Amino acid sequence: MRAPGFWSRPPGLAARLLQPFSLAWLLGGWLRRVTTTPRKVGAPVLCVGNLTAGGAGKTPMVAALLDRCAALGIAAHVVSRGHGGSERGPLRVDPERHAASEVGDEPLILAARAPVWVSRDRAAGAEAAVAAGAGLVILDDGYQNPLLVKDASILMVDAGQGFGNGLTIPAGPLREPVAAGLARADLAVVVGEEVARTRLLQRWPALAALDPIAAEIEPLPTGLDLDGAEVVAFAGIGVPEKFFATLRGMGARLVRAEGFPDHHPYTPQVLRRLKAEADAAGAMLVTTEKDAARLPAAFRPEVMTVMVRMRINDWDPIEALLGHIGAK
Repeated sequence: MRAPGFWSRPPGLAARLLQPFSLAWLLGGWLRRVTTTPRKVGAPVLCVGNLTAGGAGKTPMVAALLDRCAALGIAAHVVSRGHGGSERGPLRVDPERHAASEVGDEPLILAARAPVWVSRDRAAGAEAAVAAGAGLVILDDGYQNPLLVKDASILMVDAGQGFGNGLTIPAGPLREPVAAGLARADLAVVVGEEVARTRLLQRWPALAALDPIAAEIEPLPTGLDLDGAEVVAFAGIGVPEKFFATLRGMGARLVRAEGFPDHHPYTPQVLRRLKAEADAAGAMLVTTEKDAARLPAAFRPEVMTVMVRMRINDWDPIEALLGHIGAK
């Protein structure tokens, strides 16, 4: 599903009418926490999560962490719920054997860097990772999941989206109240341009008090010059407009930009339509790495994939956190 537009605006009538249902959401989360005994596994667990529904840069952050861990000699494994996949797990992802429809798109991307496990039961997935030799378990999402003892948590915040209207689902985008979520964060990373980061920290002093690390999403070299190129772009990610803004920043002229819900499964009819629109305009068909993972193998040569990475301004606090929890 797409996020309702009123989630990003000051609370109005729609949000106020939904607030009683938000109380039910909060009660359900509280009951789950008080009736669950978190399990401890035999390796440090680092959670990378966020407070809102939708994308905040979690998976690019996990990818950056995996690269850093490899450089530091840390045997990191990833545990993911595998959103959009049918497998319940615990299952180690094999990019040569598994499809996004089975294990989800994000696990397929991360599995090119390190062992990745999909598991609806995050604790069972972490135990499988430890049994396979993990010296650090990185949870991709799961900040609100009480099944597993987390040794440390990194909270991701999108500078442009922030915490939306400040209300919890379904009245707003929050999975839990901001104050409660910030209180559990060992580190916060704010992703976006400096102007947006400054504006967000001014609005939320409690976030600023965490002295968050600045980060930005930047495109990797494509081998093709998009400056002045006409493109038809599509993206089924948390905030598709962020991808379209990246393309504009690369100099592309967007003939059409179509956003889909996160983890959207593309039908042959939709793909044929997008290809026909690009051909009619004499434009390139362009998408994200995450979307490319969900495309049929035969269709991927028809689409240019733009890959991105997380650029962290200061790794020192993160490396200190890894040392503190005993990652090895």
